[in-house]
Amino acid sequence: MKLDIRGASYHLESKGKGEPILFLHGFTGSGETWKEAVKGLEEEASIILLDLPGHGKTVLPEMPSRYSMEEACRDLAKILDSLKLEKVNVVGYSMGGRAALSFACLYPNRVNKLVLESASPGLDQMADREARKQQDDKLADFIEAEGMKAFVDKWESIPLFASQRTLPAPLQNEIRKQRLQNKPNELAQSLREMGTGSQPSWWYRLSTLSNETLLLVGEEDKKFCIIAENMEKKLPNAKKIIFSGAGHAIHVEQPKKFGTIIKEFLLKGQI
Repeated sequence: MKLDIRGASYHLESKGKGEPILFLHGFTGSGETWKEAVKGLEEEASIILLDLPGHGKTVLPEMPSRYSMEEACRDLAKILDSLKLEKVNVVGYSMGGRAALSFACLYPNRVNKLVLESASPGLDQMADREARKQQDDKLADFIEAEGMKAFVDKWESIPLFASQRTLPAPLQNEIRKQRLQNKPNELAQSLREMGTGSQPSWWYRLSTLSNETLLLVGEEDKKFCIIAENMEKKLPNAKKIIFSGAGHAIHVEQPKKFGTIIKEFLLKGQI
């Protein structure tokens, strides 16, 4: 399905009936990356798999400002309007988790429950944000100069995704194929404007978020285990689950367990 939102063409897949759940993927991903983890969920809920700005089949106007986190959240609100949804549950992974949390902070009346997988509220210190912005800009320049294959080779080699190298070869190939389908200029723009260095820090807002929130992290993803622990201390209504034997992308590495847990939390309130 295509939705025209404020001059942008958003691609999404919507299926099932019942409690609405919006899924927001990570950097280099698309709505497709959730397919295995949400299998069967459409029998009990209405699931929305969206391609975020700069990713998949979503196309934005050629204006850098349209790729910012705030603009992306504004688009999300308009997407919900188009789908005639007042309020949704939001599941976000990594970059999509930052987007989900940003949306909850900017549009609190549009979000029911939150699931944040390997996500963060951004960087608290300005100096850290500036350093990260320089790092993100440099990588964005590399994407544009060298193209998708060179970038994906580089991206797949970083320590954050080490645990994915033990996945079955067909699955690794599928993930690589999805990453390669992105357009270099649009992906680079997303990194520059929606990256951790560019987005607002929401640490100061966590104590004001009353949403039931589930924080999911893989035990091998040490950095995000610490972030989740600190988030849990600040969020008034949060619970953290650590997945044994998993790294950063839990929904890819352990899709069945991931799917079961989010279903129990979002639909049955059992966690």
